[in-house]
Amino acid sequence: MMCEKIVLKKAALSFASDLLNYQIRNREFLEKLTPLRDECFFTLDNQKSILQRNIEDYEKGTNYNFYIFHKNDNLLIGHIGLSNIINGVFQSCFLGYSLDKDYINKGYMTLAIKQTVDFAFNTLSLHRIEANVMPHNIASLKVLEKNNFNKEGLAKKYLKINGKWEDHIHMVLLNELID
Repeated sequence: MMCEKIVLKKAALSFASDLLNYQIRNREFLEKLTPLRDECFFTLDNQKSILQRNIEDYEKGTNYNFYIFHKNDNLLIGHIGLSNIINGVFQSCFLGYSLDKDYINKGYMTLAIKQTVDFAFNTLSLHRIEANVMPHNIASLKVLEKNNFNKEGLAKKYLKINGKWEDHIHMVLLNELID
């Protein structure tokens, strides 16, 4: 998937070094937004394992992970994924993403979400995409609102982030084309 600023690529073992570089570059920035990570997370072997699981999940249709590359210099600047896909009468999934600290508030994630929503609704025919964001993560809430996600409520102590149970605002986007 491509647009004027970014390219979304399916997981490939060939960019394990790029992913490791991204994780190391953004370690401190992402720390307050992610689960606790031990030192082995920040190794090439672990990043290869993550990408291998992404590839297998994509093939099984359970999770779809894409890596965001800056179009001009082919630098890996983020990740976006659809996880916990449930078909049948639910037709739903969760959206998760992260972006390099040097690329926030520049429209990159807005574009990545737009492309991923298009994939979820038009390729996978999903009905509902859910995203959960900590209330203090204003940039993330704004990018979801720009992509027409609506607030459905507050989930108390929803996810354990950086070692602490955190509240999350539950944001949802419905596929109006298949109602």
